[in-house]
Amino acid sequence: MSKATLYSLPGSHPAKGVALMLDFKGIDYRTIDLMPLLHKGVVRAAGFPGTTVPALKFNGEKIQNSVDIARALDRIVPEPPLLPADEEARKKVLMAEAFGEAELQHAVRQILWNAVRRQPRSIATFLEGSSLPLPQPVAAYTSGPIIWGEYKVNDSTDENVKSNLAALPEWLDRLDAWVEDGTLGGDTPNAADFQVMTSIGLLMTLQDLRPLVADRPIGKAAMKVVPDYAGDVPPALPAEWLAPLRQQAAAV
Repeated sequence: MSKATLYSLPGSHPAKGVALMLDFKGIDYRTIDLMPLLHKGVVRAAGFPGTTVPALKFNGEKIQNSVDIARALDRIVPEPPLLPADEEARKKVLMAEAFGEAELQHAVRQILWNAVRRQPRSIATFLEGSSLPLPQPVAAYTSGPIIWGEYKVNDSTDENVKSNLAALPEWLDRLDAWVEDGTLGGDTPNAADFQVMTSIGLLMTLQDLRPLVADRPIGKAAMKVVPDYAGDVPPALPAEWLAPLRQQAAAV
């Protein structure tokens, strides 16, 4: 079976999730890290139908989207499986995976780029461990157009980020409940773990949010799956945006 090639972006949570899936499956792979925004043309030039990462070449196939990649990996390399055999457990894992992909993933991305726009030099911290031949000081001083472009492309407006942060307390309660019932955070990771925990790991690279998430069941579970998420964004978000999360934390 051929070696896999994973096209990624430094700090990309869905790409990090796919990398963890490949590790879990014991699949040999190489990672090609691309520059944000410029990656779209590179991915298309590599023969993929879309412009997004994660994009995976494996066993003669070209697959995009973390959920589609998870299904393809279970088809090509069935053991160990990313979905439980038990039907009820499988339904719960698929539900958690769908929530992670459809709601949580992009919300975290929007929050991140809004914060990084306010703390632009922090973008360099996401390069740790990446294959980009770009020194961190150079990245910090040349990243303005990339940050602005990602902010615009991801619609990381203040209005959207305030809405996401207002929804986060309910979302975290839902994720905590999935940890408590074993859907997430079990002894053997599943597809939902790789989908959700990477988003929580990225969320905790923000100093504004780390203390409000890290001690929760989902925060502790994420640290087991993704203990070394690169990135560190100093306080950036307005206090009033964080009020719902702080109120929830104070009530616990």
